[in-house]
Amino acid sequence: MTEVITPRKIKTPLTAKVIASLHAGDMVLLSGEIYTARDVAHRRLCEALARGEKLPFDLAHAVIFYAAPTPTPPKAAIGSIGPTTSYRMDSYTPQLITAGLRAMIGKGKRSTAVVSAIKKHQAVYFGAIGGIAALTAQCIKKAELVAYEELGPEAIRRLYVEDFPLIVVNDAQGRDLYEEAQEYWQLRN
Repeated sequence: MTEVITPRKIKTPLTAKVIASLHAGDMVLLSGEIYTARDVAHRRLCEALARGEKLPFDLAHAVIFYAAPTPTPPKAAIGSIGPTTSYRMDSYTPQLITAGLRAMIGKGKRSTAVVSAIKKHQAVYFGAIGGIAALTAQCIKKAELVAYEELGPEAIRRLYVEDFPLIVVNDAQGRDLYEEAQEYWQLRN
């Protein structure tokens, strides 16, 4: 019989204690406030930091979801929304983590620089399930524009999520779920 694993429920803002307790491979259901941002928004955030400008939201304890929604249908909080491939943000992510970002949601492997920044600054990277964007949208109860409206779907939005299913890919201890899975399966062959 297959073992049933119950995901752990966590809420934002993610405290240092919660982040330290997460381990690569943990399944979680996240509730609370998160932000959407993709590569152009990341570039603009980093440029603003370099100029010493105030950001449109506080990075401290923020969770950024690498996503852009489709148009919002009537009576819905948001359109379909799924994770974007995370490596597109990797050139900006270490700077944002250094500035206070503590959690990211996306899909795919992160660069060595991002993984190092996650470990150094005690952050976490969650993997979201790709291909189920219509179902993911059901976890989003409210969405509001925060910045960069001219970017259309890629503008920064504040989302309020309930029981958003995620898996810890890179934890604050430096573990990497993808590398561990590859090693596991290589040893089995």
